[in-house]
Amino acid sequence: MDKAEFDRFADEYEQQHASNIRLSGETPAYFARYKVQDVAHLCTEQPPSRILDFGAGVGASVPHWSEAFPEASLTCLDVSQRSLDIARERHPGSADYCIFDGVTIPFPAGSFDVAFAACVFHHIDSEDHIPLLRELRRVLTDEGRLFVFEHNPLNPLTRHAVNTCPFDANAVLIRAGTLHERLRAAGFDRISLAYRIFFPGALSALRPLERMLTRLPLGAQYRLCAQR
Repeated sequence: MDKAEFDRFADEYEQQHASNIRLSGETPAYFARYKVQDVAHLCTEQPPSRILDFGAGVGASVPHWSEAFPEASLTCLDVSQRSLDIARERHPGSADYCIFDGVTIPFPAGSFDVAFAACVFHHIDSEDHIPLLRELRRVLTDEGRLFVFEHNPLNPLTRHAVNTCPFDANAVLIRAGTLHERLRAAGFDRISLAYRIFFPGALSALRPLERMLTRLPLGAQYRLCAQR
């Protein structure tokens, strides 16, 4: 996780992201929103009171957390101080914005009910995945859950978007099965997988069908949910 790299792109992140995903027919806000809504859908029986947004960047998910869980406290963690400064300027008072050294999450064990990592791990060296997943497990409560969203390398449009994105220059996409194995190696239990985003904006009328396609490994992204 190269702090300098993320600091360099922070000010133009939103503009570059929007340009990079234009073929999808959607905005960055759409992709941020659907992820939080997925978490909310899976947490209806026991809404979290403490949420960790791991690799929160410039805070794209912050307003959606506030909407989905208005009573919950939100902590945004990132290695990029510039990204956190932008997030704080955009959403003052909506979260605690905390710097991360890339190794140790600066909170005691059992601090969070939900941890969330949206398209973060493809920026992290593979040898660091299991140690960081163990850290995420450590800061969850006994019944806490981790939600990891990643780009699906089996989707050709996703690969094109990543290969042409300046801030993804050093990204290494991860297959869902590989990340599933790393979650288990980190000690997580009850791991579920769902593939997401099958239809572009032009075909959004077909999106209600996506709930029947979650096992089809062709979605643009995938979601792993793991219990501590």
